[in-house]
Amino acid sequence: MILWLKARRVHVLVAPATLAFIVVVAVGYDQYVQLPSLLGSGGNRVFLVQLAPVVITSALAQSLAHRVPEIEKTARRNTRLLDSALITTTVAVAAMAVWALGDASRSQEVLMAARNVVFLTGLMVLTRVLHEQAAVMAPVTWVFAVIFLGHRDPYRPWPWAVTLHPPGSLPTLALCLAVFGAGITAHVRHR
Repeated sequence: MILWLKARRVHVLVAPATLAFIVVVAVGYDQYVQLPSLLGSGGNRVFLVQLAPVVITSALAQSLAHRVPEIEKTARRNTRLLDSALITTTVAVAAMAVWALGDASRSQEVLMAARNVVFLTGLMVLTRVLHEQAAVMAPVTWVFAVIFLGHRDPYRPWPWAVTLHPPGSLPTLALCLAVFGAGITAHVRHR
């Protein structure tokens, strides 16, 4: 177990990234910039917390890429299950901490960040199963596609831009949890 923790660099990558995510959301939850929309007229507000989940997804992708295949093939413990536990624990800690911050600050954007970290991590893990090198870029690409193409007008996102939907949207929450669950399932079953 200690070898797995060191190989995945949990103490160097994942723990600091989770803390950085929570700090960025806590400090910059109301900070935004007005950017142009490529599809609609006018601009759209991009909150800093929309970019924050990329910190966690990138750290997890980097952590999962640090493997020792020779040792893992002969290991007694199932490293795929350990990896899944790492992903789930990291996302749960980040989402719960940010959800608590959102309740305290009464900020909708903070609550969206909690949901978005679940969706973008699931997207990263699904992409990793298909193409390991593309895993880090999938959430980044999604975030920037949503920033520039996700708004019909400054206040209404397109249906596919799930990271912009209001935090109270149950269908969006269900979709985010489904993507995360599919990612974890694919990760455990992938050889």
